[in-house]
Amino acid sequence: MADAKVIPFDDDRSRGSGAGGGSGGSAAPRPARRRGAGSRRKGTAESESESESMGEVQPLPVRGAAGEKDDPGTHESPGPQPSAGNGVDENGVDEDGGLERRIAGGLSFLRRRLTGDYEVDDFGYDAELTDQVLMSLLRPVYEKYFRVEVKGVENIPAEGGALIVANHSGTLPLDGLMMQVAVHDHHPADRHLRLLAADLVFVLPVVNELARKLGHTLACAEDAERLLGQGELVGVMPEGFKGIGKPFGERYKLQRFGRGGFVSTALRQGAPIVPCSIVGAEEIYPMIGNSKTLARLLGFPYFPLTPTFPWLGPLGGVPLPTKWTIQFGEPIPTDGYAPEAAEDPVLMFNLTDQVREQIQHTLYRLLVQRRSVFF
Repeated sequence: MADAKVIPFDDDRSRGSGAGGGSGGSAAPRPARRRGAGSRRKGTAESESESESMGEVQPLPVRGAAGEKDDPGTHESPGPQPSAGNGVDENGVDEDGGLERRIAGGLSFLRRRLTGDYEVDDFGYDAELTDQVLMSLLRPVYEKYFRVEVKGVENIPAEGGALIVANHSGTLPLDGLMMQVAVHDHHPADRHLRLLAADLVFVLPVVNELARKLGHTLACAEDAERLLGQGELVGVMPEGFKGIGKPFGERYKLQRFGRGGFVSTALRQGAPIVPCSIVGAEEIYPMIGNSKTLARLLGFPYFPLTPTFPWLGPLGGVPLPTKWTIQFGEPIPTDGYAPEAAEDPVLMFNLTDQVREQIQHTLYRLLVQRRSVFF
């Protein structure tokens, strides 16, 4: 039986590129692979000389820098694969390090809360608590439950005071909270919306504290002017309880916008007015009735009766998972008017009607474009 001959597995490549061939020049020679002692036979000098004449085994080519092409026939060896438990996820991110940072950040947050080492403004707004806790609690409802679609957020000024005027609906004021999340999460300048709320919000236990921490303040001209003067983004819903407590049969029909006080405030500060239209909130609690007797006993402006509340108890308080759309319209400038224009009732009426009509027309257009209440 003839002597066996050792043929390198990349012999064809070695012959094509030469003994010193490679993708970028001659590679360092490597000693020939050794065989086991059991396969070695006497008198193999001739075989060894033939193997040497074929060329030495070359190392596999290494992939060059990004943008360089590999030579034909080369094979890129896979890098180290992430595995569970080694602290690296599928994107190569160090999970252990990220987890440690999150834990350290959480402990630092708790320490500041316990020691009182945090700041709130004159209205009670707590920026740190809002960003790290309250928005994190509202975001799943915004993204997963109502699946809010935001349009025209670029119409909100990147800096300076501005007044966002929106329609109000839904029996409970969830539309204001969702509008607040929309501005916080989608505006390129990371602006925060300061909502003007009714007196009832600030007499309810727990709700009062949370509203203050979120940056809400009393719906009065003095607070609104002060916030606008500080360059804040202020949100107002002029329909008030007439809008949020209207019957389901009157959905998406705007109620009266008060006496135009928001226009007077914007004129005094020269702040632009940004109309905002919200579709989807009307159907979360279809209000088919109003128990005025219970409302008087409880001190509420209305007591809603819906297909599920109060008949199903606490389950009746779960809103329907409707699909929402929030659209911010083009701003209406007010800085071109004289200071005394804020006292002109005709001008205030005209601007109020302009804002109301723009919101109403946008609502109709969004309703026509909507495929379904829930999708």
